[in-house]
Amino acid sequence: MTDQVLSKDGELIHEGDHVYTRIRGGRHEGDVEQIVMSQKEAEEQGVKNPPKVLFTDQKGKPVAHNPGTLNIVEGDNK
Repeated sequence: MTDQVLSKDGELIHEGDHVYTRIRGGRHEGDVEQIVMSQKEAEEQGVKNPPKVLFTDQKGKPVAHNPGTLNIVEGDNK
């Protein structure tokens, strides 16, 4: 199985990458915990329309986003 998904900027997203997306005037940010590629995985995780990138945001809330909406944070500039 290929776990290759691309960020908004066309970069490969891997588990462990620190990613963020702007949402409703704020931002969801966190470390990628899982990349859901198949419909079976999506059903197990309770998400729809894979691929999805799963992470826990800065407020401790689990979130799932489409990879094309995410940016990868470069370096340690959180």
